[in-house]
Amino acid sequence: MTVGVEERFGPYGGRYVPETLIPALDELARAWVEAKADPGYRAELEGLARDYVGRPTPLYLAERLSEAAGRTTYLKREDLNHTGSHKINNAVGQVLLARRMGKRRIIAETGAGQHGVATATACALFDTECVVYMGTEDMRRQKPNVERMRLLGAEVSGVDAGARTLKEAVSAAIRDWVANVGDTHYVIGSAVGPAPYPALVRDLQRTIGDETRAQVLEAEGRLPDRVLACVGGGSNSIGMFAGFTADEGVELIGVEAAGEGLESGRHSAPLTTGARGILHGALSAVLQDDEGQILEAHSISAGLDYPGSGPEHAFLRDTRRARYVAVEDSEAVAAFKRLSVLEGIIPALEPAHAIAWALANPGGELDVITLSGRGDKDLAEVLGLE
Repeated sequence: MTVGVEERFGPYGGRYVPETLIPALDELARAWVEAKADPGYRAELEGLARDYVGRPTPLYLAERLSEAAGRTTYLKREDLNHTGSHKINNAVGQVLLARRMGKRRIIAETGAGQHGVATATACALFDTECVVYMGTEDMRRQKPNVERMRLLGAEVSGVDAGARTLKEAVSAAIRDWVANVGDTHYVIGSAVGPAPYPALVRDLQRTIGDETRAQVLEAEGRLPDRVLACVGGGSNSIGMFAGFTADEGVELIGVEAAGEGLESGRHSAPLTTGARGILHGALSAVLQDDEGQILEAHSISAGLDYPGSGPEHAFLRDTRRARYVAVEDSEAVAAFKRLSVLEGIIPALEPAHAIAWALANPGGELDVITLSGRGDKDLAEVLGLE
């Protein structure tokens, strides 16, 4: 273990990768420990977060949503970040780290396109070569984000294998990294992958939870009863949860994609229904068959369409510190439309899952929901259903 970076969360996490990547993972872990302790790195990151990304993001009291839910409900407005989602928090931090490591080529994977846009943006900011892998089905569903990445100077490399979604994009990015590890840094966008990525991404995203905790205390004089966030790989949710894991009175609820129904087999809910297995270099909760083969995931939301979850989420589930539930496509689309009408905020389909669950499940008097992205990218997909 590299001191200062967790490699395991209980039994989960680890490094299940080709030997050629171990030195690069060791180098990354050491670089992250050093960067966290370096006032210069922290000051540059904090300055970019404030002046470029737009942090702190507001904690918005959604009054009409509160009335509909029957309890006070706040939205953590990560959709107001530059590029329109929480992904920029991690992308700027990792590209800044790559520059310290002397890596001048960046690769990334993306599902909904939000992480790809964020990484392409950070690379444009630092004049760095950028290649983003994306499944061709996701390219179809998220065409505006593909155009944004290309406008920002990134090469978008379509992956036409399997279900042509996020799982295949991650596999392609890992293959690229194995072949070009000497000069390339892989900016993983979620809290998944081999150590130190799950801890690194959580550390860069915990600004969501830390800001929220301070903001809700200032607004309400107390902590929330429930904190809710959608979970695919789990970056926005682990960032939010990190601010509250020590507060035992705050219930942490992660909302996965039940797709066409958990019984249908067409869903993306590994924490709710999956088993322990290895995916993309880490041991975690995954969707797999009896022989350990990874199953195809399904969600109307490209960002949740992934058959695995971050290893820390699996640990939080097993220790009962967090609870994981699932919402179907149709419920998410209804919440997408309802929040638009109630608050004048069009959410991404990903956080619409968390909004749908909160509306349907009473509990406590004060909720905070992470609004991890905006819904412009999903308009064609949702309107195409009508």
